[in-house]
Amino acid sequence: MDESEIRRAAELLRAGDLVAFPTETVYGLGADATNDTAVARIFAAKGRPSFNPLITHYAERAAAQRQVRFTPLAERLAERFWPGSLTLVLPRRRDSEVSLLCSAGLDSLGVRVPRHPLALALLRALDRPLAGPSANPSGRVSPTTAEHVREGLGDRVALVLDGGPCPVGLESTVLDLTGERPLLLRPGAVTRAELEAIAGPLGAPGEGPLKSPGLLASHYAPSLPIRLEASDVATDEALLAFGPNPPPGAARTLNLSPAGDLVEAAAHLFAYLRALDRPGLKGIAVMPIPTAGLGEAINDRLRRAAAPRGQALPIAGQPS
Repeated sequence: MDESEIRRAAELLRAGDLVAFPTETVYGLGADATNDTAVARIFAAKGRPSFNPLITHYAERAAAQRQVRFTPLAERLAERFWPGSLTLVLPRRRDSEVSLLCSAGLDSLGVRVPRHPLALALLRALDRPLAGPSANPSGRVSPTTAEHVREGLGDRVALVLDGGPCPVGLESTVLDLTGERPLLLRPGAVTRAELEAIAGPLGAPGEGPLKSPGLLASHYAPSLPIRLEASDVATDEALLAFGPNPPPGAARTLNLSPAGDLVEAAAHLFAYLRALDRPGLKGIAVMPIPTAGLGEAINDRLRRAAAPRGQALPIAGQPS
C-alpha cells in the first residue's frame, strides 16, 4: 500500500472517522483514541452491547508510557513481546489523553504495540493513540481479511486498509497488571507458558480482587448514589440530563446531548459522571435515555453505576 493511502487514513482518523486496519492478530476498527465522539462511533458501528474496554494501539513503547504507568514487570514483558500480540492492562495516568470510553470509566487501560508494518505505519502517521477493537459486528467472528471487514461493517467504516490476511489470525493475549498478581484476562497468540516464564504463575478473572471489566454491577459506580429515570431533581442533587428539556433546580447540571443524539451522549457519559461526582451533594439524578442503538449500552452502564455495591452481574465480555 502506498504512503498516500496511509496519509488519507490518518486524515480520516483525525477528522473523527473510523478506519479499519490490519494487525498481525486480526483487523482492528480504528478511531482516534483521544476523541470521545470518534470512540463512541466504534460502539455504534459494532453494535456493541455494553461499554467494554477497548485496546489502544501505539507505534512504540514510549508512546504507551505517556498514557499508562509501567511497572518493572510490564517493562520486561514489553521488552520481550512488543511489537507483538500482547495487550497489557495498566493503571492509566491522571493526565492521559485517551478517552474514558476506551477505559469504560475504569482507572486502567489496555495498551499494545502491534507488529504489522501497515498498522505501525498508520500509527506513526496519526501520531496519536489508536483505539482498535476487532473490526466486526459485536458477537461475530473476528475478521482476518479486508473482505471480512467490508462484509461485516459495510459503509459504517470510512476506509479499510488492506494488508492482506492477518498472519496470526487470533486475538491478542490480554494480561492485567493492575493488581498484586498478573491476571490472564484473555488467552491469545502469546501463550500462558511464554508469559509465566517471565511473570511467574498467572491468575484468572475471579481469583482475588475482581479486576476484569463487567464482573460487578457496581464496578463502574461513582461515589455518589445514582437515581435513574428521574423526571425531577432536588436542589442538593446533580443532574445528568438528556434532551432539550431538563428539569430545573439541580445543584449542577450536565447534559449528555441537548439534541437527543445517542452518539454524543455516549461520548460524554464517563467524563460527565466523573464531573458530577462531587462532595456535598446527595446524589446524581439521571434523566431517562432511550434504549435504541447506543442507548442500550448507555443504560447498561448507568444500571451498573446505580446498582448496590458488590452486586454481581453476568460478564459482558472481555476487551477486544
